[in-house]
Amino acid sequence: MVHLQRHRCEEAQKKVSLKAVFKKISDVDVCGYPLSIFFIVVNEFCERFSYYGMRAVLVLYFRYFLKWDDDLATSIYHTFIALCYLTPILGAIVADSWLGKFKTIVYLSIVYTVGQVVMAVSAIHDITDTDRDGTPDNMTFHVAMSMVGLFLIALGTGGIKPCVAAFGGDQFEDHQEKQRSTFFSIFYLSINAGSLLSTVITPILRGQECGIHSQQKCYPLAFGVPAALMVVALIVFIMGSGMYNKTAPKGNIMLEVCKCIGFAIKNRFRHRSKTFPKREHWMDWANEKYDKLLVAQVKMVLKVLFLYIPLPMFWTLFDQQGSRWTLQATTMDGNFGILMVQPDQMQTVNPILILALVPIMDSLVYPLIKKCHLNFTPLKRMTVGMLIAALAFVAAALLQLQIDQTLPKLPKGVAGQVKFLNLNQAPLTVTINGTADVSVPAHQVNTGGYLTFDKPVRVVFNKNTSAGTDLTLMSQTRRTALVSPTLDMNLVYDLSKKPDDGMNAIRFVNGLGSPLNVTLGVGDIAPLSVSNYSLVPQGKAEFTIMNRGGASCLYSKELGFGSAFTLVIPSTFNIGSPDCWQAIQVVEDIKPNTIHMGWQIPQYFLMTAGEVVFSVTGLEFSYSQAPSNMKSVLQAGWLFTVAVGNIIVLIVAEAAQLPDQWAEYILFASLLVVVCIVFAVMSYFYTYTDPAEIEAQFRQPEHEPEEKKRDRVEMERKDSDCSKGSKGSDKKKRDSVVEQHNQDVKQSKM
Repeated sequence: MVHLQRHRCEEAQKKVSLKAVFKKISDVDVCGYPLSIFFIVVNEFCERFSYYGMRAVLVLYFRYFLKWDDDLATSIYHTFIALCYLTPILGAIVADSWLGKFKTIVYLSIVYTVGQVVMAVSAIHDITDTDRDGTPDNMTFHVAMSMVGLFLIALGTGGIKPCVAAFGGDQFEDHQEKQRSTFFSIFYLSINAGSLLSTVITPILRGQECGIHSQQKCYPLAFGVPAALMVVALIVFIMGSGMYNKTAPKGNIMLEVCKCIGFAIKNRFRHRSKTFPKREHWMDWANEKYDKLLVAQVKMVLKVLFLYIPLPMFWTLFDQQGSRWTLQATTMDGNFGILMVQPDQMQTVNPILILALVPIMDSLVYPLIKKCHLNFTPLKRMTVGMLIAALAFVAAALLQLQIDQTLPKLPKGVAGQVKFLNLNQAPLTVTINGTADVSVPAHQVNTGGYLTFDKPVRVVFNKNTSAGTDLTLMSQTRRTALVSPTLDMNLVYDLSKKPDDGMNAIRFVNGLGSPLNVTLGVGDIAPLSVSNYSLVPQGKAEFTIMNRGGASCLYSKELGFGSAFTLVIPSTFNIGSPDCWQAIQVVEDIKPNTIHMGWQIPQYFLMTAGEVVFSVTGLEFSYSQAPSNMKSVLQAGWLFTVAVGNIIVLIVAEAAQLPDQWAEYILFASLLVVVCIVFAVMSYFYTYTDPAEIEAQFRQPEHEPEEKKRDRVEMERKDSDCSKGSKGSDKKKRDSVVEQHNQDVKQSKM
């Protein structure tokens, strides 16, 4: 027993000693900064890398791995973003009212990490690819895993969003204001560094090919690296545990505000009779229970939140950079000479331009406007920012019109399209319904490209009316009619849309009388028949054509993005000759992407300029108009507008059902212009206030009890049914621990 007590004493002494060591380490300053903040900055860098890296490739994962169409991929993408901006409210309440910031960050980071790992596992096609053809056989499993992973990620990233920056601010003493200010600048830099690097790196990882049984686009690696970075973020954050200054939960001001508003509404409804005198503001009905200072602060917050009502429309357009604009880039040419840009890498233009435009706006544009004696108030800046964002979508619409010229033009209604491929050594004449003659050169397709028919037609070759053929086409499809030397016709299906992910679709037609084998995934081709399309990436593609005798011919072709070709091996093909490749005829089924991806830069520039003018100014305005202890309430309101904006994308995209993408861009731009006009009118009638001055008027404790007493007596006199209610207690004001600093404005990218 004595030995056990001695052992317990030794263990307790070790714990005390360990705490003392950590306390001593935490007191160590590095260049005037607490050692603990370096763990927080590294954690934030890794977390932002993890989030933005996963998000960069997400819409293409939906589109090309899960095989969803553009609309569904866009809808689920924006649902996820909306959820990421709704959960911060939950995280703030849990941290301030229950667990504290440290435990909230740790617990939700674990959830976050699990979600990233689940996403990486969901992208492994070999798990359900039983026939080893490169396509998952149980897509339901991958969809379910993806949805679970995204939900956990949204819960994790949103939950820790309001905690990490504030927890970093808690590490500084009152006399370290300058160091705290610099910390938030470094913190903001780590956010942008993580997002920029991840948006460059993860698309490169996605572009690699990996797999156990078949090589496919490496989405597991693109999701796996962000998952690994999240593990690192969690480990680094926990490593600094003993050095942190951990403040206990002190209650959440948002809950207090909600209770105050709820009581005011309930009290006003209870005293809706005309016998009760009207009050100057409906929030004054909370005076019987809450401090007049708190009521005045809530009034100021509601005044700003009312201005937030039109703001979600800006985020509706802004967040489509990761969905619609990324899908737009898949139909463009990403060859920048020495650099080959992936469609999802174009998103890096935004953070790069932000780092350039923020100092330009602050040090050049705004001072210039001020020198011109123009009253460019924050609300006017926000209005201009919304208009610039609308112009970005007009630019996207104009670009889309040019892209549409390179896309296949499918017939509408019941019509179908066909082209004739002549495998004969002599030219061919095709007569349609006995009237129209179409010329088809040897080993080529008919001049003029695809022919469109909305009903069955009679086809005659070389005026041989006794050997006519009836041709029936399926609606909204493309076919090629292979005409053999004996004038037999064989219909094969053509691609009717661009190949996925900027790939090129290549197939071969064997015009010889013997079978051939073609490498690079084409395989065996029977005589006078056509192979299936094989997807080939951009660059120089080399095909080896072999016959059964072992003779071969090397054929190479330089490929761009998004094209489809039929390569015809003619009957005159001499497989053993040195220049055998010259005999192969090229038929273009779908044009390559000829619009360069660089043409997206103007719309990114306009959108980023709009973001800098709108978002940064909006946060500055909100903080200047908010009470000192309610910055977190407005931050939650601001994040809520982002969530609502992403929900609007779902509603408009699903309800509008516009056939052309450029029309949808114009629709969104028009909606933002309308909302911008509404916001301009609301701004015109807004009166700027000084929260500190208003708060000072209510910090007179000697007057407060008497006023409350008069309110209670008056209410009791008129409210005979509620004589026992409304006793007007003096409720202590709950101050928030949220730090007020200008650098919070820079965290809009969080």
